[in-house]
Amino acid sequence: MEISGNTVLITGGSMGIGYALAETFLEAKNEVIICGRREKRLREAQEKHPDLHIKVCDVAEETDRTELLKWIAANFSALNILINNAGVQRDIDFTKGIAEYLAGENEIKINLEAPIILSGLFIPSLTGKKEAAIINVSSGLGFVPAARMPVYSATKAGLHAFSMALRHQLLKSGIKVFEVVPPAVDTELNPEGRAKRGNFKVDLKPKEFVESVMKDLKNDIFEIGYGMSEGFLKASRADLDKSFQQMNSRW
Repeated sequence: MEISGNTVLITGGSMGIGYALAETFLEAKNEVIICGRREKRLREAQEKHPDLHIKVCDVAEETDRTELLKWIAANFSALNILINNAGVQRDIDFTKGIAEYLAGENEIKINLEAPIILSGLFIPSLTGKKEAAIINVSSGLGFVPAARMPVYSATKAGLHAFSMALRHQLLKSGIKVFEVVPPAVDTELNPEGRAKRGNFKVDLKPKEFVESVMKDLKNDIFEIGYGMSEGFLKASRADLDKSFQQMNSRW
Protein backbone atom coordinates (compact mmCIF):
# COMPACT_ATOMS: atom_id res chain seq x y z
CA MET A 1 0.00 0.00 0.00
CA GLU A 2 1.25 3.48 -0.86
CA ILE A 3 1.13 5.49 2.36
CA SER A 4 1.38 8.99 0.86
CA GLY A 5 -0.70 10.93 -1.64
CA ASN A 6 -4.03 9.53 -0.42
CA THR A 7 -7.28 11.02 0.82
CA VAL A 8 -8.12 9.33 4.11
CA LEU A 9 -11.25 9.31 6.28
CA ILE A 10 -10.78 8.19 9.90
CA THR A 11 -13.78 7.63 12.16
CA GLY A 12 -13.18 8.39 15.84
CA GLY A 13 -10.14 10.37 14.76
CA SER A 14 -9.94 13.01 17.49
CA MET A 15 -8.29 10.86 20.17
CA GLY A 16 -6.35 7.71 20.87
CA ILE A 17 -5.35 5.43 18.01
CA GLY A 18 -7.53 7.38 15.55
CA TYR A 19 -5.77 10.65 16.34
CA ALA A 20 -2.34 8.99 16.09
CA LEU A 21 -3.35 7.60 12.69
CA ALA A 22 -4.48 11.07 11.60
CA GLU A 23 -1.18 12.65 12.67
CA THR A 24 0.88 9.95 11.00
CA PHE A 25 -1.03 10.06 7.72
CA LEU A 26 -0.69 13.87 7.72
CA GLU A 27 3.06 13.55 8.26
CA ALA A 28 3.18 11.16 5.30
CA LYS A 29 1.63 13.87 3.08
CA ASN A 30 -1.96 12.68 2.80
CA GLU A 31 -5.19 14.66 2.91
CA VAL A 32 -6.88 13.57 6.14
CA ILE A 33 -10.47 13.88 7.31
CA ILE A 34 -11.48 12.88 10.83
CA CYS A 35 -14.98 12.52 12.21
CA GLY A 36 -16.36 11.99 15.69
CA ARG A 37 -19.24 12.82 17.99
CA ARG A 38 -17.56 15.59 20.00
CA GLU A 39 -17.11 18.85 18.12
CA LYS A 40 -14.86 20.24 20.87
CA ARG A 41 -12.39 17.38 20.53
CA LEU A 42 -12.42 17.64 16.74
CA ARG A 43 -11.67 21.36 16.89
CA GLU A 44 -8.87 20.78 19.39
CA ALA A 45 -7.32 18.29 16.97
CA GLN A 46 -7.68 20.77 14.11
CA GLU A 47 -6.06 23.55 16.17
CA LYS A 48 -2.99 21.34 16.59
CA HIS A 49 -3.04 20.32 12.92
CA PRO A 50 -4.72 23.02 10.78
CA ASP A 51 -4.51 20.80 7.68
CA LEU A 52 -6.95 18.33 9.26
CA HIS A 53 -10.51 18.38 7.95
CA ILE A 54 -13.19 17.65 10.55
CA LYS A 55 -16.81 16.51 10.53
CA VAL A 56 -19.13 15.96 13.48
CA CYS A 57 -20.68 12.53 12.98
CA ASP A 58 -22.08 9.78 15.19
CA VAL A 59 -21.35 6.68 13.11
CA ALA A 60 -23.95 4.70 15.08
CA GLU A 61 -26.72 6.88 13.62
CA GLU A 62 -28.09 6.18 10.13
CA THR A 63 -28.78 9.84 9.34
CA ASP A 64 -25.24 10.84 10.33
CA ARG A 65 -23.71 8.08 8.20
CA THR A 66 -25.75 9.12 5.17
CA GLU A 67 -24.84 12.78 5.69
CA LEU A 68 -21.16 11.83 6.01
CA LEU A 69 -21.28 9.98 2.69
CA LYS A 70 -22.90 12.97 0.94
CA TRP A 71 -20.46 15.44 2.52
CA ILE A 72 -17.45 13.37 1.48
CA ALA A 73 -18.78 13.01 -2.08
CA ALA A 74 -19.29 16.77 -2.33
CA ASN A 75 -16.00 17.84 -0.78
CA PHE A 76 -13.50 14.97 -1.03
CA SER A 77 -14.35 12.99 -4.15
CA ALA A 78 -10.77 11.68 -4.27
CA LEU A 79 -11.29 9.72 -1.03
CA ASN A 80 -9.60 6.34 -1.43
CA ILE A 81 -9.04 5.10 2.13
CA LEU A 82 -11.69 4.50 4.80
CA ILE A 83 -10.46 3.73 8.32
CA ASN A 84 -13.16 2.31 10.60
CA ASN A 85 -11.65 3.17 13.96
CA ALA A 86 -14.49 4.55 16.12
CA GLY A 87 -15.31 2.31 19.05
CA VAL A 88 -16.46 2.10 22.65
CA GLN A 89 -15.62 -0.44 25.34
CA ARG A 90 -17.63 -1.22 28.47
CA ASP A 91 -17.37 -3.55 31.43
CA ILE A 92 -20.70 -5.42 31.56
CA ASP A 93 -21.59 -8.04 34.17
CA PHE A 94 -24.38 -10.30 32.87
CA THR A 95 -24.62 -12.11 36.23
CA LYS A 96 -26.66 -9.05 37.21
CA GLY A 97 -29.04 -9.47 34.28
CA ILE A 98 -29.51 -7.16 31.30
CA ALA A 99 -29.64 -3.78 33.10
CA GLU A 100 -25.95 -2.86 32.70
CA TYR A 101 -26.00 -3.64 29.01
CA LEU A 102 -29.09 -1.50 28.38
CA ALA A 103 -27.89 1.41 30.49
CA GLY A 104 -24.88 2.48 28.43
CA GLU A 105 -23.61 3.05 24.91
CA ASN A 106 -24.42 0.39 22.35
CA GLU A 107 -21.15 -1.35 21.51
CA ILE A 108 -22.77 -3.46 18.79
CA LYS A 109 -24.01 -0.41 16.86
CA ILE A 110 -20.77 1.54 17.18
CA ASN A 111 -18.12 -1.19 16.98
CA LEU A 112 -19.66 -3.61 14.49
CA GLU A 113 -22.75 -2.30 12.72
CA ALA A 114 -21.18 1.07 11.88
CA PRO A 115 -18.04 -0.32 10.15
CA ILE A 116 -20.15 -2.81 8.21
CA ILE A 117 -22.57 -0.15 6.98
CA LEU A 118 -19.91 2.48 6.31
CA SER A 119 -17.94 -0.04 4.27
CA GLY A 120 -21.03 -0.80 2.21
CA LEU A 121 -21.79 2.89 1.74
CA PHE A 122 -18.28 3.79 0.58
CA ILE A 123 -17.34 0.74 -1.51
CA PRO A 124 -19.03 2.07 -4.69
CA SER A 125 -16.99 5.30 -4.55
CA LEU A 126 -13.77 3.51 -3.58
CA THR A 127 -14.01 1.08 -6.48
CA GLY A 128 -11.63 2.03 -9.26
CA LYS A 129 -9.59 4.43 -7.11
CA LYS A 130 -5.82 4.00 -7.01
CA GLU A 131 -4.62 2.50 -3.70
CA ALA A 132 -8.21 2.08 -2.50
CA ALA A 133 -8.42 0.49 0.94
CA ILE A 134 -10.65 -0.17 3.92
CA ILE A 135 -8.82 -0.44 7.25
CA ASN A 136 -10.78 -1.91 10.15
CA VAL A 137 -9.44 -1.43 13.68
CA SER A 138 -10.41 -4.49 15.72
CA SER A 139 -8.71 -5.72 18.92
CA GLY A 140 -6.72 -8.55 20.42
CA LEU A 141 -9.87 -9.19 22.48
CA GLY A 142 -11.54 -10.34 19.29
CA PHE A 143 -9.21 -13.35 19.43
CA VAL A 144 -8.97 -13.82 23.22
CA PRO A 145 -12.13 -12.36 24.79
CA ALA A 146 -12.18 -10.66 28.17
CA ALA A 147 -14.93 -11.82 30.52
CA ARG A 148 -15.22 -8.27 31.90
CA MET A 149 -15.97 -6.94 28.42
CA PRO A 150 -18.04 -9.65 26.73
CA VAL A 151 -19.92 -7.48 24.24
CA TYR A 152 -16.85 -5.51 23.20
CA SER A 153 -14.95 -8.76 22.67
CA ALA A 154 -17.81 -10.15 20.58
CA THR A 155 -18.00 -7.05 18.38
CA LYS A 156 -14.28 -7.22 17.67
CA ALA A 157 -14.47 -10.93 16.85
CA GLY A 158 -17.29 -10.05 14.47
CA LEU A 159 -15.23 -7.28 12.89
CA HIS A 160 -12.38 -9.75 12.36
CA ALA A 161 -14.73 -12.17 10.58
CA PHE A 162 -16.23 -9.35 8.51
CA SER A 163 -12.77 -8.13 7.49
CA MET A 164 -11.76 -11.61 6.33
CA ALA A 165 -14.95 -12.11 4.32
CA LEU A 166 -14.93 -8.60 2.85
CA ARG A 167 -11.27 -8.95 1.82
CA HIS A 168 -12.19 -12.08 -0.13
CA GLN A 169 -15.26 -10.46 -1.71
CA LEU A 170 -13.27 -7.46 -2.89
CA LEU A 171 -10.29 -9.34 -4.33
CA LYS A 172 -11.20 -8.36 -7.90
CA SER A 173 -12.39 -4.84 -7.08
CA GLY A 174 -8.97 -3.32 -6.40
CA ILE A 175 -9.97 -2.43 -2.83
CA LYS A 176 -7.60 -3.83 -0.23
CA VAL A 177 -9.01 -4.70 3.19
CA PHE A 178 -6.69 -4.44 6.18
CA GLU A 179 -7.37 -5.34 9.81
CA VAL A 180 -5.42 -3.56 12.53
CA VAL A 181 -5.43 -5.56 15.77
CA PRO A 182 -4.25 -3.44 18.73
CA PRO A 183 -3.18 -4.90 22.05
CA ALA A 184 -3.90 -2.76 25.13
CA VAL A 185 -2.89 0.82 24.26
CA ASP A 186 -2.73 3.92 26.48
CA THR A 187 -5.94 5.65 25.35
CA GLU A 188 -9.18 6.99 26.84
CA LEU A 189 -11.03 3.77 25.98
CA ASN A 190 -13.27 2.51 28.82
CA PRO A 191 -12.11 4.96 31.53
CA GLU A 192 -14.72 3.67 33.99
CA GLY A 193 -13.55 0.09 33.66
CA ARG A 194 -9.89 1.01 33.91
CA ALA A 195 -10.59 3.10 37.02
CA LYS A 196 -12.29 0.11 38.66
CA ARG A 197 -9.18 -1.96 38.13
CA GLY A 198 -7.10 0.69 39.86
CA ASN A 199 -3.61 -0.48 39.03
CA PHE A 200 -4.36 -1.03 35.34
CA LYS A 201 -1.66 0.79 33.40
CA VAL A 202 -0.67 0.56 29.76
CA ASP A 203 2.78 1.62 28.59
CA LEU A 204 2.18 1.36 24.84
CA LYS A 205 1.44 4.82 23.40
CA PRO A 206 -0.82 5.23 20.35
CA LYS A 207 1.93 6.87 18.29
CA GLU A 208 4.35 3.99 18.87
CA PHE A 209 1.70 1.49 17.87
CA VAL A 210 0.68 3.42 14.77
CA GLU A 211 4.26 3.80 13.56
CA SER A 212 4.50 0.01 13.52
CA VAL A 213 1.14 -0.24 11.76
CA MET A 214 2.26 2.11 8.99
CA LYS A 215 5.25 -0.10 8.22
CA ASP A 216 3.00 -3.12 7.85
CA LEU A 217 0.49 -1.24 5.71
CA LYS A 218 3.30 -0.26 3.39
CA ASN A 219 4.23 -3.94 3.05
CA ASP A 220 0.63 -5.06 2.39
CA ILE A 221 0.34 -7.10 5.58
CA PHE A 222 -3.41 -7.50 5.81
CA GLU A 223 -3.71 -8.54 9.48
CA ILE A 224 -1.56 -6.26 11.62
CA GLY A 225 -0.87 -6.92 15.28
CA TYR A 226 1.69 -5.71 17.80
CA GLY A 227 3.22 -7.49 20.75
CA MET A 228 0.63 -9.70 22.41
CA SER A 229 -1.96 -9.22 19.67
CA GLU A 230 0.56 -10.19 17.00
CA GLY A 231 1.04 -13.41 18.95
CA PHE A 232 -2.73 -13.99 18.94
CA LEU A 233 -2.78 -13.73 15.13
CA LYS A 234 -0.28 -16.57 14.88
CA ALA A 235 -1.49 -18.70 17.80
CA SER A 236 -3.09 -22.14 17.70
CA ARG A 237 -6.52 -22.72 19.21
CA ALA A 238 -4.85 -24.37 22.20
CA ASP A 239 -2.64 -21.31 22.69
CA LEU A 240 -5.65 -18.99 22.49
CA ASP A 241 -7.53 -21.10 25.04
CA LYS A 242 -4.55 -20.92 27.39
CA SER A 243 -4.35 -17.14 26.98
CA PHE A 244 -8.08 -16.91 27.68
CA GLN A 245 -7.71 -18.78 30.96
CA GLN A 246 -4.77 -16.63 32.02
CA MET A 247 -6.48 -13.36 31.09
CA ASN A 248 -9.70 -14.23 32.90
CA SER A 249 -8.31 -16.08 35.93
CA ARG A 250 -9.50 -13.34 38.33
CA TRP A 251 -13.05 -13.11 37.04
